[in-house]
Amino acid sequence: MSSNDQYNEEAINRLPESVKLGWGIMKKQRRGPKGELSIPQIVQAAIAIADAEGLAAVSMARVAQSLGFTTMSLYRYVSSKNDLLLLMQDAVCDIPIPEEREGDSWREQMKEYVRVCVGVFRDHPWYADIPIQGLPLMPNNLRVIDWMLRIMRDFPVNDFEKMSFLLLVSSYSRACGLIERDQALVLQAGGTMDAFNGLDYTTALQELVKPGQFPFLSPLIMSGAYTGETGNPIEDDLAFGLERILDGIEQYVETRRCMGAK
Repeated sequence: MSSNDQYNEEAINRLPESVKLGWGIMKKQRRGPKGELSIPQIVQAAIAIADAEGLAAVSMARVAQSLGFTTMSLYRYVSSKNDLLLLMQDAVCDIPIPEEREGDSWREQMKEYVRVCVGVFRDHPWYADIPIQGLPLMPNNLRVIDWMLRIMRDFPVNDFEKMSFLLLVSSYSRACGLIERDQALVLQAGGTMDAFNGLDYTTALQELVKPGQFPFLSPLIMSGAYTGETGNPIEDDLAFGLERILDGIEQYVETRRCMGAK
């Protein structure tokens, strides 16, 4: 295939099929019996099903049916359901990378990175149900990583430290995204925020959680802090946590900058 001429073919062949599909470096698919499909069509159809009904509803047969093709037609384009799932993950990571804006601090840019990442988990509840299978290799995911590295380009740290910061901030984004996702699912199922936050169960917990068995948790429950019965002076727990992570990064970066200036 001519599009592969610029690549080291031996190295490319070691990549998983899903990764080669994601990068568009597979051989052109054969035409199906009812006309030609495309990988983007298949992936978007699968995403629509997963968004509406969850990941368990996605199957090669179901996706084919939604497109008006036979199941075997899909296998001419995507060789397995696992490959399809990874392509779906990468497709929803195709987010607009914001232009650099003069005057934006790296902290504000990292907060935007977190907001965008959290949005992926919230808008596509199935996203985190696909297990992490290794280092990101797909193109859209790598563009998001490249965005984060752009934010850190002036940090006086080495590449391994940057990757560790990336993992730290991305992991927090994932955790926050899962909380927002689960909260939304509870509300969709008819639950309430008071139940989700535990406010409905404050009195019961105060009866059950005694100082003898829970010496450190019990005072928090009695004060109402655990279930949010009393006013929260920090307001947004997740935003507060992110600020503390950024404080730590800032302190580390400034320490390294001072060491470099000596």
